[in-house]
Amino acid sequence: MRERADELKGQVRRMFEATMSMADAVTLVDTLEHLGIGLRFREEIDSLLGRVYRADEDLEFSASNDLHIVSLRFRLLRQHGFFVSADVFNKFRDGNNGGRFSTDLCGTKTRDLLSLYNAAHMAIPGEEALDDAIAFARRHLEAAVNKGELRSPMKEQVSRALDIPLPRFIARVETAYYIGEYEQEETHDAVLLELAKLDFNLVRALHLRELSDITLWWKALWAEVNLTFCRDRAVEMYFWTLDALPWDECSRARIVLAKVIGLATFMDDIYDVHASFEDCQRFDQAIQRWEESAASDVPEYLRALYVQTLSHFNEFEGLLKPHEKHRMAYLIQEYKMQSRLYLQEATWSYEKHMPTFKEHSDVAVMSSFVPTVCLVGLLFAEDDVATEQAVKWAFGMPYMYIASGEIGRFLNDVASYKMGKNKKDVASSVECYIKEHGVTGDEAVAAIAAMVELAWRRINQGCLEMRDRALQPAARSVVGVSTTLEVMYLGGRDGYTFGRDIKDLIVRLFIDPVPL
Repeated sequence: MRERADELKGQVRRMFEATMSMADAVTLVDTLEHLGIGLRFREEIDSLLGRVYRADEDLEFSASNDLHIVSLRFRLLRQHGFFVSADVFNKFRDGNNGGRFSTDLCGTKTRDLLSLYNAAHMAIPGEEALDDAIAFARRHLEAAVNKGELRSPMKEQVSRALDIPLPRFIARVETAYYIGEYEQEETHDAVLLELAKLDFNLVRALHLRELSDITLWWKALWAEVNLTFCRDRAVEMYFWTLDALPWDECSRARIVLAKVIGLATFMDDIYDVHASFEDCQRFDQAIQRWEESAASDVPEYLRALYVQTLSHFNEFEGLLKPHEKHRMAYLIQEYKMQSRLYLQEATWSYEKHMPTFKEHSDVAVMSSFVPTVCLVGLLFAEDDVATEQAVKWAFGMPYMYIASGEIGRFLNDVASYKMGKNKKDVASSVECYIKEHGVTGDEAVAAIAAMVELAWRRINQGCLEMRDRALQPAARSVVGVSTTLEVMYLGGRDGYTFGRDIKDLIVRLFIDPVPL
């Protein structure tokens, strides 16, 4: 399979060497990324999009009235860190209708509207003009769905995007759906299709080897710590890593990140669900000391977890190369901070204190563990992802990490509010907002949804502000963490706590191979 895949890669590289129009260039890149093989041609894609970007004044493009191509170009360039002005959509607006999108577009092809909808979700703060694009495209796409006008595979693609727009969807999950859909297209390229199928199954085999490692580790740890009230989620914790670290060479990072998530899940459930407030205090004191001798001060039923945590962190350090060893101090510092944040929430719960929305957010965004997930993934990534510049950037806890934490916290709190929380849980951001602003639950959820949207736009902005191209993989990792949050908490579910909600995705990614 690998030999055949390598042969096909050579044929695809020759496609990049051919002279092509801007429309053909962005179509090729979009197809490769949809099929999940864009990572095999990172340098070629970066070079090609660089040429597309530099051809900004190209007469062919500036005169183009193809909404699909204009949207595709806008989305792809922004996703790859090239800033493109939203003014490119002005030609599709009606000057006599307050600058809104022209009614002439109402009869536009569904493909064009879908491309506009996905592209507009690459907006950054202050680009309210793209809100109109989203509303316009969504209104017409929903109408097409409701009227039963769409056929496969466009019907399924529109449905997925209306749930989660393409730039905010897990890339590998999209690929799992798209390969079969692409095969239905009469104009599909046989070389790209065959390579996509081979590559998907090869990557699946790699993921299954990693998942085997994690499963054996988790079973042994679960038996050792014997905390049966905690969540038993080996597969789900690995699922978190796939879009955060999509590069094959980051196997070490995926495995370590999944294990750190597993250890943190134990700690979270101790503070949230089972332990008394005094037990929480004693466990946190030991975590802050971070030494084996502190185990005797930990409640007996938590002692094994404490010892195992220190032991596994020592193992993680052993996986780092000599020039990477200094990173461990930052990881331990972050883990200590998580314990202190969990204790703060336990204190609020114990004292029955309702914090202000800002007080809650300042603690809960970080206690979501999402910023730490972003950091850990990068610290254990390989050198071409975790460059020295990228590691220094990550140590500063950049606002992209905070924005991803906001997405995680707010989506999680909305899910908890809809499902009902545990008795010991601290008040959620939804409840704090309701009390502080005197609004209904639905109004609070809508306000917090707007905050999630703003957080996404800040992440988009962060990607575009990275002038050093060497930082782009680090930014891509933050996007991947955030897409996983969108999938986990889609529609108010909690796919990590209730794994049945993402079972179909797990089957697609790990159980069912793509037929060759």
